[in-house]
Amino acid sequence: MKLSQTGLGTVKLNNIDEMYPGQSILLQTGQLVQYGAGLFAYNTVPLLVRRKIEQIIVETLNKYGCIEVLLPTLQPDTIWKNSGRYEHYVQDGTMLITESNKGTFCLAPTGEEAMLEFAREKLKSYKNLPVTYYQIGEKYRNEIRTRGYLLRGKAFPMMDAYSFDVDEKAMSKSYENIRKAYIDIFEKIGMKVIPIVADNGAMGGKKSEEFMLISEQGEDKILYDEKTGVGLNTEILEKENYKEYLKEEYGIEDISNFKEIRTMELGHIFQLGTRYSEMMNGKYTNQEGKEELYYMGCYGIGVSRTVAALYEQNLLNDKKWGPCGFSLPETVAPFKIQIIPKMDIEEKVKQANELYETLKKAGIESILDDRKDISIGAKMKDCKVLGTPYMIVIGDKTEGDNLELEYIKTEEKEILTVEELIKKFK
Repeated sequence: MKLSQTGLGTVKLNNIDEMYPGQSILLQTGQLVQYGAGLFAYNTVPLLVRRKIEQIIVETLNKYGCIEVLLPTLQPDTIWKNSGRYEHYVQDGTMLITESNKGTFCLAPTGEEAMLEFAREKLKSYKNLPVTYYQIGEKYRNEIRTRGYLLRGKAFPMMDAYSFDVDEKAMSKSYENIRKAYIDIFEKIGMKVIPIVADNGAMGGKKSEEFMLISEQGEDKILYDEKTGVGLNTEILEKENYKEYLKEEYGIEDISNFKEIRTMELGHIFQLGTRYSEMMNGKYTNQEGKEELYYMGCYGIGVSRTVAALYEQNLLNDKKWGPCGFSLPETVAPFKIQIIPKMDIEEKVKQANELYETLKKAGIESILDDRKDISIGAKMKDCKVLGTPYMIVIGDKTEGDNLELEYIKTEEKEILTVEELIKKFK
């Protein structure tokens, strides 16, 4: 990518939001654009970060045997009336609907109904089970209180998955399979999450877990045992039989060592049982030729929420100025190296262009800051704003083929030839 083509100019950061400094920087620098409460556009770099996260999700779920599909987000109201959830969602104002001479349509806030309709004609026999379908697409919720920019919006990309099984034992197996996939996904992204015991709430079913990131920016308070790594949502303690529930479903007998911490929810998994199958007559034919209800699980990861948490978690702080940018993990950084030439020296510009083309041919993603009339110092600051992990300045101190590579996060530097640079990143 050449920065001159993006229209990005230098921006002096001012009045950064103390609660969400990362996203505040993205907004001030035009990397996020807000259209209204809870409605955002992505500029190139955060969009590519989002795509990298989606790629990790897709590759991991495929590895765990899941099947990717894509359902419409605009849906007829009939499927929601079939499940009995239409009135609830409309009355509490969550669901956005539109009426036309062709009927009433809903912008999907979640996907249980649509996925059951999708699966019904394909999973008619026990021979077709088990299966887990998933998709990544937009969801819409008319949040009364949008908060934290991308952390709670009205429109947001989400991965939602749904498992279909023959009985409760098989459903538990599918649930554990996705649980392992989630841990794998967040490790690859570079985020340490805690699976915690949670309340199923309006989703129904009897068992669920939230995947939480320890963060002071989170809306949730959980009880967490640092020694065992086990956590639980404080909502669980509101159950009359919470002690029996924790012991039976999760093997937790003593919570005296648990301490309260603040966290941010990035994912949630549920065992639904037959609740939605009963409401929408979702059945398959068993080995005896009799009809049985599907046992279902549902699973979600907030993609935009994960993007937001990633930026907040990888914030850089200048000792004098405070929050000044990011150093994104290499696994999700869309560009690994930012090349900054001294634009008023033709030889340095030529060297920078040649390096850029060489890296591109080698499959190493880089940014060439070819903007004119901007100082090298300002460009180095912009490198941090874009979250590029490494930087190479080609200026007066650059000698021959030797390049100084700086790791932005630690400010460590090393001298490499072009061949050594390619070997390092290949």
